[in-house]
This record gives sequence, structure tokens and C-alpha cells, in this order.
Amino acid sequence: MPETVRNPREVFRDAFLMQERIAALLREEPRTIPSLAAALQAPTRDVMLWLMAMLRYGVVEARGKADGEGYFRYALKEVKPWL
Repeated sequence: MPETVRNPREVFRDAFLMQERIAALLREEPRTIPSLAAALQAPTRDVMLWLMAMLRYGVVEARGKADGEGYFRYALKEVKPWL
């Protein structure tokens, strides 16, 4: 089923809220982009943009090797104390 392409402004407007929801799901277990999209009931393309921003800023990290379809599982990065 083809996904509707949303206006990028709408996608970025939703980023903060959706990144919090993504973080909540990743606290439960590492997930792939398609499994996050299904849990959030959001387009895969949008979830990829939100997750890649989190990856860029060091909030999440890829775990292990890609699955048979080429998707990595992502998890929240562990926060290390200063001291």
C-alpha cells in the first residue's frame, strides 16, 4: 500500500512529540524503522526522518547487523555520567 507523502513542514512540526514517543518504544526494546512505524501508526518515511535526527544527535544507536530486509534495530544510547 503506497504511503501518502506529507508536507515536510508537517513532518518537522511533529518531530519533538514523535521523538518522545519513539524513545518510549525504544525503552521497551530495540526496534526497526518499520516496527516503529507500525507501533506509531505513522508513515515509514516520517519515522525514518525522526529517527535519523535522533541518530545524528546521539540519542539512539544501531544495534547488531541488519536483518534479512536490510533494517537495523535501533536502541536508546546509554547515558554515561560525567564522573
